[in-house]
Amino acid sequence: MTVRRPAFVGGLCDDVGVTEQNEPADQAGTPAADDLSEGRHPTRGRVFLAGLRSTATVCLQMLLVLAFLYALMVLLAKFWVVLLPVILAIVVSTVLWPPVRWLRGKGVPAAAATVLVVLLGLGVVAGVIGLIVPSIVDQAPELANSAVDGVKKVQDWAQGPPLNVGDEQISSMVDEITDKLQKSASTIASGVFNGVGVATSALVTLFTTAVLVFFFLKDGPRFIPWLNRTMGVKHGASHIGEVLMRMWNTLGGFIRTQAIVSFVDAALIGIGLLVLNVPLAGVLIVITFIGGFIPIVGAFVAGALAVLIALVSVGLTKALIVLAIILVVQQLEGNVLQPWLQAKSMDLHAVIVLLAVTLGGSLYGITGAFLAVPAASCLAVALRYILEQVGKAAGEQIAEEDAEAAAKAAERQID
Repeated sequence: MTVRRPAFVGGLCDDVGVTEQNEPADQAGTPAADDLSEGRHPTRGRVFLAGLRSTATVCLQMLLVLAFLYALMVLLAKFWVVLLPVILAIVVSTVLWPPVRWLRGKGVPAAAATVLVVLLGLGVVAGVIGLIVPSIVDQAPELANSAVDGVKKVQDWAQGPPLNVGDEQISSMVDEITDKLQKSASTIASGVFNGVGVATSALVTLFTTAVLVFFFLKDGPRFIPWLNRTMGVKHGASHIGEVLMRMWNTLGGFIRTQAIVSFVDAALIGIGLLVLNVPLAGVLIVITFIGGFIPIVGAFVAGALAVLIALVSVGLTKALIVLAIILVVQQLEGNVLQPWLQAKSMDLHAVIVLLAVTLGGSLYGITGAFLAVPAASCLAVALRYILEQVGKAAGEQIAEEDAEAAAKAAERQID
């Protein structure tokens, strides 16, 4: 009789064959004669080799998975021009789908409801742009003059104690900066032409996104049934459909929640800017609203920009007041509003959010930072579904255990 005993090496488990003393050992993984001399236990060397084989197998599997992920990232990068409009269209569709669904529920045809909502959304965006552009044109000269005055104040401060920077040092720094700008003139010129190409590409992306939004809103509800009919439930389409629906719901909840949070932030901070007569208040309100869709990082950048403009234009005292308003609003958002609204839409730790935004921004710039958290939330949904299916296959009662844990946590909070 052969007894299988678990051997643990480096946290990995493998089975080691152990043969009773009264039975002969074969050559297919059973202990050798020297193992029998130890009784029912194998030798240390055999346990070590069994664990080493298990470790090598797991490492090889991990290498294969990492190679697949790398190949997938390379493939996605090759098709990024096509994927970006699709991703943006999905994000926009999650925002516009509730009014489209409401209109379709009232008997409006799908195409008419979609056209009406899309045109309404485009009108809102065009109206916001039309409101902030005149303020930029009117207040830009004043802001430039204030910036020059601010630079002069900084220069005067640097020349006094404790720095005591002389005029010659300042002149040398200015000359050095000028020389660098002149030497990089060709680079700047090429950057301008590249910027024209980027602007053209952005227009094409926006147009493609608008077209995709129309078709996603009009024909999107047909996708999951088509997937189930095409692949069949036995081939896993039910799992794919369930994961996609959960991702859609999570993504829609996240976008709508961030829109509410960003609107509240922009409204409260905008009131403070208007009361203090800070230039470009309308532009700063829009930037604050857009920055709210990039958690943590977006709020910091928008707040820093508002404080900087207030410092240059209206002085140090009002800039400190703006800073205090921003800090109070951010505390209200982070401790009260956002946790309450996102309790059912997304369950991601702040560390995961920060790392996702940092990674997405470093890889794909502003677009990556904007899409990082939605992508992380969708990956989290897929991971939770996989773990849920694994738990069901293992006979675990996932839903019951979660409900019991939530009830105990609620009892502790009440006590």
